[in-house]
Amino acid sequence: MPTVLRIGAFRFYFYSHEPNEPPHVHVDRGEATIKVWLQLVEVAKSRGFRAHEINDILAMVEEHREKLLEAWYEYFG
Repeated sequence: MPTVLRIGAFRFYFYSHEPNEPPHVHVDRGEATIKVWLQLVEVAKSRGFRAHEINDILAMVEEHREKLLEAWYEYFG
């Protein structure tokens, strides 16, 4: 599970066993987790985050989207 970015208490990472899915990132904070698609930044699934937190996470993903996509393609080829 390579961590590609940390912002405050949020950890952005990939699962190494998901190369056949479209580019996406997982974001955790404590017990809360969310999976976000990177091509069109949108939620794939979420558990434990409130709506306003999800909006904040999507904004962070959008802001760092290029870096996250680069990391995805570098890692998965």
